Amino acid sequence: MIKSMTGFTSLTREDERATIAVTIRTVNHRYLDLQLRSPQSLAAIEAGVRALVGRHVARGRVEVSISVQLRFSPGIDVELNEEFARALEAALDQARARGLVSGALTPGDLLRMPQAITVRDRQPGDDEETQAAIAKQALEAAGQALVDLDSMRLREGEHLRTDLDSRRIFVADLVERIAAAADEGRAAMEQRVAGRVRELRVDLQADETAVAQEIVRMAARSDISEEVERFRAHVSHWGRLADSAEPCGRKLDFLLQEMNREVNTMGSKADGLRVSELIIAAKAELEKMREQVQNVE
Repeated sequence: MIKSMTGFTSLTREDERATIAVTIRTVNHRYLDLQLRSPQSLAAIEAGVRALVGRHVARGRVEVSISVQLRFSPGIDVELNEEFARALEAALDQARARGLVSGALTPGDLLRMPQAITVRDRQPGDDEETQAAIAKQALEAAGQALVDLDSMRLREGEHLRTDLDSRRIFVADLVERIAAAADEGRAAMEQRVAGRVRELRVDLQADETAVAQEIVRMAARSDISEEVERFRAHVSHWGRLADSAEPCGRKLDFLLQEMNREVNTMGSKADGLRVSELIIAAKAELEKMREQVQNVE
């Protein structure tokens, strides 16, 4: 299956408790590289999010961002430092016994002492039930976002496949033309050698059998039929990989390396007026395909 590694999706879920926003961005990468950003309150679902990403994405850099905005007002917690209060009470009793102070300790007195009372905001949703409900909703939102991302990457993959298929057909045609030009070049080379031998036969006592064998060896060295057959096999294999349900980006990249190697060998062996031009065109097309395959998962 040809699926793009590049994609983006964003969704928001709201209820009476919170607004949850999930954003996922994917770009090219040789392996699966997940970057997850989420608040500490969602630490419990981090493993679940990573597992979800692993089921949807085979490779690529994946940036997942999850944010939570609670929708109810914070409360206030007031705590008395009881140990400090007891020590303060004991000290005041001693002071009263000596006649140094009089009267009772008032709330105002305590508020003026930062060690006595701690006042802090209570974050909404601090209770376990609310946290669990928000975490569950966040995990579900991440799962839906990954489904949406898959749809986008599949659509992009269809465009990639259309482009790659057209280029594959074109480069396969170029190789067939290289094969035809190489056959013409080999036949012309044999005729040239045979003609030169006939010219020299008057002056030299040449062994015709040895000359014929050398002509055959020269023709064999310029024969590219094996490379052409292997290239055809690679083209067929490409179609099977693209039709498979499995991610195929790495395999297609390797296949292109093999196809390029066969074309290089054809260029070094084949003879003919049009061969060099066709080899250059085929290599240029394979390079364009290689650049596109870098976007395939």
